[in-house]
Amino acid sequence: MGNGSSAQNPAVSRAGKKIKLLLIYLIFVFANISVNRIVKAFDLPLYVDNIGTLLGAVLGGYLPGIFVGYITNVINATADITNLYYAGISVLIAVSATFMARRGMYEKFWKALLTVPVLAFMGGGIGSVLTYGLYGSEIGFQAQIFYDFKIDLIDKLITVVCFYGIKKLIPEKVAQSFEFTDWRQKPLSRRQIKQATTSSRKGLSLRNRIILIISVIMVFVGVFTTAISYYIYHNSAMHYFTETGRSAAKMVAQNINGDRVREYLSEGGTAEDYLETKELLREILDDSDYIEYVYSYIPESDGFRVVFDLDSEDVPGDEIDSVIAYDDDYDKVIPALLKGEKVEPFVTVDKYGWLIVSMEPVYDSDGNFVCYGCADVNMHDIRTSGMVFLAKILSLFTGIFILVLGICMWFSEYHLTFPIDAMAFVAGEFAYNSDESLDTSVEKLKGLEIKTGDEIENLYNVLTKTIGDTVGYLEDVEKKGEQIANMQNGLIYIMADLVESRDKNTGDHVKKTAAYVKLILDILREQGLYTDVITDEYYKDVCNSAPLHDVGKIKVSDVILNKPGKLTDEEFAQMKRHTIAGKEVVERAMEISKDTGYLKEALNLATYHHEKWDGSGYPTGLKGEEIPLSARIMAVSDVFDALVSARSYKKPFEFDEAMKIIEEGEGKHFDPVIAKLFVENADRVRKIAEEHKRTIG
Repeated sequence: MGNGSSAQNPAVSRAGKKIKLLLIYLIFVFANISVNRIVKAFDLPLYVDNIGTLLGAVLGGYLPGIFVGYITNVINATADITNLYYAGISVLIAVSATFMARRGMYEKFWKALLTVPVLAFMGGGIGSVLTYGLYGSEIGFQAQIFYDFKIDLIDKLITVVCFYGIKKLIPEKVAQSFEFTDWRQKPLSRRQIKQATTSSRKGLSLRNRIILIISVIMVFVGVFTTAISYYIYHNSAMHYFTETGRSAAKMVAQNINGDRVREYLSEGGTAEDYLETKELLREILDDSDYIEYVYSYIPESDGFRVVFDLDSEDVPGDEIDSVIAYDDDYDKVIPALLKGEKVEPFVTVDKYGWLIVSMEPVYDSDGNFVCYGCADVNMHDIRTSGMVFLAKILSLFTGIFILVLGICMWFSEYHLTFPIDAMAFVAGEFAYNSDESLDTSVEKLKGLEIKTGDEIENLYNVLTKTIGDTVGYLEDVEKKGEQIANMQNGLIYIMADLVESRDKNTGDHVKKTAAYVKLILDILREQGLYTDVITDEYYKDVCNSAPLHDVGKIKVSDVILNKPGKLTDEEFAQMKRHTIAGKEVVERAMEISKDTGYLKEALNLATYHHEKWDGSGYPTGLKGEEIPLSARIMAVSDVFDALVSARSYKKPFEFDEAMKIIEEGEGKHFDPVIAKLFVENADRVRKIAEEHKRTIG
């Protein structure tokens, strides 16, 4: 039996959640429409159709808010198509609300009220501009915007108050589930998203590049499509208005009795049928929204003789039998007009305006030309209709543009940029300072659980495997490094023991001095002294190289090294040369080794551990802080161990007596700070001395 039930299938689970959220967002759409219908029922000059849009934007994010706003206008357009033109305004309100919500503007009521002017600017400001572009205004552009903005302030105030009240009724946990996501990895918190997406990068982010590319493509397509649409519309409008003028001119010509035109002129337009004809022509003028002038002219050599000329809204008609001089725009058609021929409609720009002139010949019963019946269409109407068309296209494009951009942004974020940014952030924060940090970093990367099902997932799997393998290699290298370090330290002690075995007087001097050196370093650290010098690396180097401080004794004669009595001046001079010999041994080792590491401090210890604070030491007579810190530490350790240790030529000093000698040497033989701290921590020194105590036979 299979175990792939829908409850266990992540894809099915995500699909089910999306369907539930879609139903919730449709409820928000219903809230927009229903509240708007209620307001309209009371015949109020308000809309209140953005409550659901705010709920979708604030609780769901950019895409749900855009979806709710756009679909609301699409549904309302089934009752009134003009609602579709305002879809762009609705999605702008959704984007603005989401942007402000992401910055905490809807967390408190007083902050929510601050968003009212912004929303009113979208609805009453930009919306008013669109309304003016679509329908014009009887009160003027500025007055219309001011009026609409005032009304929309009230509209958006009611909207925000209602929205905030509904939001407070929804439990916070439920409200959080309204966010429309499509995580293809372990979900990130808002803080984690901000950290991941704001990590250091050069140039434009991938997310912004995607937005830019989509925007440029859509704008290009929009501009290209709009230009073609406008061209087609303009040609169609020109054809329509031309045919309208032509039809009106034909009707004018048909209503004029060609046999009576000469009598009309002789009688001065007082004939009864003249007045009846004039009324018929008036009906033609009044019945058309686009016909600006209706008239009848007889073309003559010096101009047009008026037969009929009806008063228009702004321009009174000329008297019958008067002559109107030809305008320049008629020059090309005058020959045809004088012959009474038919002419195609043409465009003129004169004192009467920018017009399409249509002229149809009128004949008498014998077929002789008598006059022209004319109708002019105002080209301003064509331009106005073109601007209205552009406004509609722009408003429709804005809504679709933001909707498509929102969908692309949402998809690219969850399927592309979030997974990549999360991988980059975790990889960038990778810690190599300890095994625990390495394991934690690997677990963080594995914890992303990216499942995009494409190249991003392949990259994630390869990255996880590569880093996991790298961590394994690093752990192996670290273990081998520890083994090498242990072997190295062992060799150091073997070398030190070889040197020590030649000196029958020193006992386990190497181990004890190394222990005292470590103690002094610990005390200095505890006191916060020399923090700029005593780093972790320095501490390790000094402790590891302490056993080599007497390595130069390997070049001292056994006779001198093991003499039971006091050395002569000449013998002591040879003994003192063990510092120079130690320096040469370590320098030779440094030449052979590419990684000098701890040997730098071994050089200081071997060369300068017999230097004195007052400058009376050897081999170079350094004084004060000219002496390396490690050598000053070894000076105290070396002398103290020599004092408390038994030698063939002397008995050991008592512990307190040795401490007194160290104290007396402060500022003379020893660094006063180091010597003082050494004496003050006598209990810890005594413990080391007792642990290493033995009798030399």
